Amino acid sequence: MSRPRIVIVGAGFAGYRTARTLSRLTRHQADITLLNPTDYFLYLPLLPQVAAGILEPRRVSVSLSGTLPHVRLVLGEADGIDLDGHTVHYTGPEGEEGTLPFDRLVLAAGSVNKLLPIPGVAEHAHGFRGLPEALYLRDHVTRQVELAAAADDRAECAARCTFVVVGAGYTGTEVAAHGAMYTDAQVRKHPMRTGMRPRWMLLDVAPRVMPEMDERLSRTAERVLRQRGVDVRMGTSVKEATHDGVVLTDGSTVDTRTLVWCVGVRPDPLVESLGLPMERGRLLVDPHLQVPGRPELFACGDVAAVPDLNQPGQYTPMTAQHAWRHGKVCAQNVAASLGIGERRAYRHRDMGFVVDLGGAKAAANPLGLPMSGPAAGAVTRGYHLAAMPGNRVRVAADWLLDAVLPRQAVQLGLVRSWSVPLESSSPEVARVPGGPERHGKAAGPTGQRPDVEETGNQPGGEPAKGQPSGESAKSQPGGEPAKTQPGGEPAKTQPGGEPARNQPGGEPAKNQPGGEPAGSRSHGGRAKGGQSGSPRASGKPRRAVEAAGPRPAREGSGKPGRAPRASGTGSAGKRPTAPSGPSRSAGPPTDPGPPANQPPPGPDIAPGPVKRTDRRAAEGDS
Repeated sequence: MSRPRIVIVGAGFAGYRTARTLSRLTRHQADITLLNPTDYFLYLPLLPQVAAGILEPRRVSVSLSGTLPHVRLVLGEADGIDLDGHTVHYTGPEGEEGTLPFDRLVLAAGSVNKLLPIPGVAEHAHGFRGLPEALYLRDHVTRQVELAAAADDRAECAARCTFVVVGAGYTGTEVAAHGAMYTDAQVRKHPMRTGMRPRWMLLDVAPRVMPEMDERLSRTAERVLRQRGVDVRMGTSVKEATHDGVVLTDGSTVDTRTLVWCVGVRPDPLVESLGLPMERGRLLVDPHLQVPGRPELFACGDVAAVPDLNQPGQYTPMTAQHAWRHGKVCAQNVAASLGIGERRAYRHRDMGFVVDLGGAKAAANPLGLPMSGPAAGAVTRGYHLAAMPGNRVRVAADWLLDAVLPRQAVQLGLVRSWSVPLESSSPEVARVPGGPERHGKAAGPTGQRPDVEETGNQPGGEPAKGQPSGESAKSQPGGEPAKTQPGGEPAKTQPGGEPARNQPGGEPAKNQPGGEPAGSRSHGGRAKGGQSGSPRASGKPRRAVEAAGPRPAREGSGKPGRAPRASGTGSAGKRPTAPSGPSRSAGPPTDPGPPANQPPPGPDIAPGPVKRTDRRAAEGDS
């Protein structure tokens, strides 16, 4: 008799824990396959330390094959699930396609960036959800400080050394706190000619920093931020973003070249295609993390609406702590469905939260005990070391070296600005030219992109309730307009971007994959990623991969529920071409970027991930 086949989609906190626990429980009695776009588990809470130069990227990346020896790893991203046929269709990193049969399926795809229709944000802001974005931000901030130090004009210097972070949740607070320390250290070693110092701003429509957490933690975090000179503006949002700065909802204008987007996430839209009951974009499951009526289907993490047995009528929030615990219970229940062990309902106990504010400063409330200062810093770092599934010694060594040695503020230029566009729904892998083709999804009947949430004329609203480190759709102070350009942005029009020949990583828009000058955009229904594909036969959006150039449409593959792909763009089905003239941003001529279907010189970066569309929204910040 053949062994049962278990497929786990996603290797985030929930998926990784599920795979690890199942591997231990089944003891070679089942074939476990893990489908993920990267070969590592990313420990997201330490990502701000990567951007600040404290930790190297591989310290927060735990090898899947190295720590899950009895689990088969398949690189790719799921773009179709046939529940009746018990198969998962996926697209690999080089465009190859395949299917995985299953007897038990665990959906742990996690979450993606949440965008709102605010003019200019998609063109001039960058997210903070994956390693490519953290590496880009580190290079970008370093470059801006160096250019500001060399500038003779005080206005240019002030704009370059002003950094705006949108979203005062868990991630945005840590990015601002670590960023302020990083830039201050640079200026101490190399003072600016004009005598100015870097300025960090933290914006949110919420009434206080980290509104979803304990009020004492919020006060501690805000006090530390203000002591470091961070301009904390609560009740203020971004009304419009331009190349030269941002316009705030209070009417003021801030000149800046840096806009960091940390306003929360929404569940992966893959689960929308299943046609099963949903709760604000999340798949409804029972307390055993099993989908009612589908004994073979389990879901956990950010894509699952898990009933909170401690608070009847509510669902567990989208946090890393819950996702990690979901994974263990889900693995036990999957094993129980195969006759190994007994089922368990998911119950949790609030163990508190920790917020690393850089240096010896932190805010923590372990077991409900509020702490601040060096004691909180020790508790916070001890918690992270205990929670990490690997690399503990290397992380501790980097912390020790950072305490006794100055940080290395250098630009590596490994990630280009156009390779980490904000509209990317999968920030785990950087976008590169010459990668597999990505067919975006056309805009809806209103001309708005499907992945952009409809909020009317308000850029902000009430903060999320009961969501640790996440904000609701109404509370997000920024977002992406429907008419923004797809793909990579012009180098000169990005925050802090300069012409290609004047800085590493900058390419003109018309030579970038999926990017055209803003003047060539139509204001109607645009396609995500710069290209439009056909929806699936069932009417649900399907996901595919990106390419730098067009590819002929292929005939149907014969797989159930899948439609032939198209390679056109726009509502008319034609691909817009870049004009031969310059882009709308004035400036000196730029060097040509990478030619079509050919990667730029320099280190290789993995091909871009697949994209998804989603009309529904839910909140969270894992």
